[in-house]
Amino acid sequence: MVQVAAVAEQNVRIKSRGVLLEGMLDIPADARGVVLFAHGSGSGRHSPRNQFVAERLRTAGLATLLIDLLTEREEQIDLRTRHLRFDIPLLADRVSGAVEWLADDPQTQGLDVGVFGASTGAGAAIIAAAQKAERSGAVVSRGGRPDLAADALPKTLCPTLLVVGGDDPIVIDLNQQALDRLDSPVKDLVVIPGAGHLFEEPGKLDEVARLAADWFTRHLGENGPHTE
Repeated sequence: MVQVAAVAEQNVRIKSRGVLLEGMLDIPADARGVVLFAHGSGSGRHSPRNQFVAERLRTAGLATLLIDLLTEREEQIDLRTRHLRFDIPLLADRVSGAVEWLADDPQTQGLDVGVFGASTGAGAAIIAAAQKAERSGAVVSRGGRPDLAADALPKTLCPTLLVVGGDDPIVIDLNQQALDRLDSPVKDLVVIPGAGHLFEEPGKLDEVARLAADWFTRHLGENGPHTE
């Protein structure tokens, strides 16, 4: 057992699969786990929705790492082509690299790792959880496309929560199909009534944050901070 020192918001550079990704790491004192955010289509570490959820997770005693899954140059290309944001294998590979970084970095290596995926980032999060099963403690998807994880779904064994807006019927169906294919013994699909795809309605994103905080605190660091 080790004590985890608090780290105020810190800009970090993460080497993942041969590229350097920009990130923001924030660790509350005695964090019980760390949650990596896998952003969705055209989004990054400055996403106000993910920053809102991250703040709530830190209040619940969880460290957070928000990263840009594309480099600055790639983002410029994606603004024109809009194809890299849908390159799920590429994004998943970089999420896997970031999970490895968290496991190796002295500030976070004693913490269980969870992944919070939004939109297309949910597919990347689930693939990474399957690839790094020994290091992935839990996954939460917000308005996500876990169906894009395809063949990784039956290989994902960590506790997985899918959260979808009640006014997002197509995504509800896709999430139900993905839930049926997940092989995790602990899995759930929660539909939030009156919420759209982005959970912009009053109080709906707060409900997402509450559900995510509860899921991660239940499934990460169940025995407190530890070393591998």
